Amino acid sequence: MSTASRQKATLFVGGLDPQVSQQTLHDAFLPFGEIVDVSLPKPEHPSNFDPHRGFGYVEFALPEDAREAIDNMHQAELYGRTIRVNAAKERKDASQQLGARTAVWEQEGYAAKYGGAEGEGKEDGDEDVNGGEGQKPEDPMQGLEGLAEAGPRER
Repeated sequence: MSTASRQKATLFVGGLDPQVSQQTLHDAFLPFGEIVDVSLPKPEHPSNFDPHRGFGYVEFALPEDAREAIDNMHQAELYGRTIRVNAAKERKDASQQLGARTAVWEQEGYAAKYGGAEGEGKEDGDEDVNGGEGQKPEDPMQGLEGLAEAGPRER
């Protein structure tokens, strides 16, 4: 199964009670189709009280089964809690996550997307703020050095 079709067949299930196990989640979603995998991510600092992080992933063999499960299980009740069921989002690269060891501006593609150097990131036909090509914008604070008080000038 390709990564794209696998992604479409994977569901995010949130709002889970700590008593919910992989087997419980498997049994709850089994009526909607063949399940390939069920995972409940463990907390970073495990304790006896938190067997998982309160959410999990259910991967179906077919994307149609996943859509059917979303339609029937979103806002359903499991162990006294209302669960959220949505299509899982694509997992981000570790370098793009919050707390990544690489600065945002050093990540691949940042300069092209946000214009890292002079002239980069600008589309053809884009105009500068002042309407001229290559002109620096006028400093709004220019000429205010000699004012004794704040506010509009009297004429």
